[in-house]
Amino acid sequence: MGTGRAWCLPLLLGLFLATSTGCPAQGWGGVAVVAAQEPLPAEVRPVLQEEQGARVSQVVDSLLAQWDRPDSPGAAVVVIQDGEPIHLAGYGMASLEHGVPNRAETVFDVASISKQFTAYAVALLEADGVLSLDDPARRHIPELPEVAEQVTIRHLVHHTSGIRDWPGALFMAGWSFEDVLSFRHILRMTYQQSELNFDPGEEYAYSNTGYNLLAEVVSRVSGKGFGEFTRKRIFEPLDMQDTRFLEDHGQVIPGRAESYAPDASHDLGYRRVTSNLTAYGSSSLFTTAQDLGRWMAHLQRPDFDRKEVVERLGEHGILNGGESIRYGWGQMVDVLAGWPIFRHGGAWAGYRSVLVHAPERQLGVAILGNTAVMDADGLGEEILRWLLEEGDSLGGGQEAGVGPVSAATGSGRADEPEPEPSWSPDAQELVEYGGRYRSPELDSRYTLRIQDGMLLAEHFRLGVQLLRPLRPDHFRAPGFGEVRFTRDREGRITGFTATQPRIRDLRFLREDGGGPER
Repeated sequence: MGTGRAWCLPLLLGLFLATSTGCPAQGWGGVAVVAAQEPLPAEVRPVLQEEQGARVSQVVDSLLAQWDRPDSPGAAVVVIQDGEPIHLAGYGMASLEHGVPNRAETVFDVASISKQFTAYAVALLEADGVLSLDDPARRHIPELPEVAEQVTIRHLVHHTSGIRDWPGALFMAGWSFEDVLSFRHILRMTYQQSELNFDPGEEYAYSNTGYNLLAEVVSRVSGKGFGEFTRKRIFEPLDMQDTRFLEDHGQVIPGRAESYAPDASHDLGYRRVTSNLTAYGSSSLFTTAQDLGRWMAHLQRPDFDRKEVVERLGEHGILNGGESIRYGWGQMVDVLAGWPIFRHGGAWAGYRSVLVHAPERQLGVAILGNTAVMDADGLGEEILRWLLEEGDSLGGGQEAGVGPVSAATGSGRADEPEPEPSWSPDAQELVEYGGRYRSPELDSRYTLRIQDGMLLAEHFRLGVQLLRPLRPDHFRAPGFGEVRFTRDREGRITGFTATQPRIRDLRFLREDGGGPER
């Protein structure tokens, strides 16, 4: 069973956790739950409760067993059905240093699961009548560059704005992911963007930056800090007492799980992975399994005055050409075991998380992990699939027909196959690529030089990386992605562009007059 399990959990309509706990059925706050239908006969109820509740726990416990050890980080897991928790447990350790186990109330960074809360905040302001999805983003954030003039709130919500994603851009600029990365750093970088990846609305490309801008819009429109707004309008009304957006990387968060990754290089088991990120809107949400259970219950059974807002979160994004995409309002719209589901994962530092739920079946799973090698997405899907395929014994109603869902892959265009190397230049052929290059957008410089017949890119903070030749003027490097050199009419190299999945054609201009750098 899970380490640190501190709750005796209910399942309305006859489901219950293994009765060896000897506790009465409890709701979210520990108050006895009364079923809203005719109770089962007294002689039948205990048998069904023990049998069905034990099945749920057995499946989840077996899937998390490898993490449920005193020398390993792990996770907290919540499974809900009909608005109530049917499984809520901790596995492994929140702190290996202090011997603190993960529990239902342990606080984790859930990274990009944050986005659905940011989208919800936008939908609240829309319902208030103080914001429109068709508002130009620059109306609320005039500091945005002119290239973003056509970007609307709707584009930001659905990742169709064309605005570059900040993690890859900041890395190319020389930042380490363990540096202090603040919300203001991200905004300043965004205000300097000189080009978009594509025209707004033409394609889909996941952009954390877009959700940081949404958080800034919420703050400016509401007149409150984003943390205060989400606390007052979302977390407090839903009794999510242990949930908050981090607004300062040095903030003390009681009950927080540490972040870990395997330490293969020193064979020491695990090492801590430091996070100094403050990227609220796209990330930086700290919460518990217990609170995410409450959130899923709200999405599946919203109060009357919030129904319109919750329904907004179920909509697909639509491109300019009318094509629906699977992403919408901070969630991926998908199908699992024949049922429509909503899902989103999160990954930052050593934290791995997923929230996946099936509203029509009133079922949901959230996993909050603190080890970088945990496949939270895969585990969450496996648990929910098992629940869905159990049929009426674990969820009500007949299987509903599911309409077609767009086959958009997430990029908005067919993925290009990786080119195979077809060029093996010698050192002399590489000489013309040597030189100093700068990105005005990132205010970052690289020196390209030839050493031992290889073209190397050197940055004073990032060190050296190899540019692997593919074709003349076309290279690949881990930090840049695809590198393509540009030339003037006389054939002289003037710079290069770097393209990654979420950053397209970021320009680096040659600063020297050419010539070899050795």
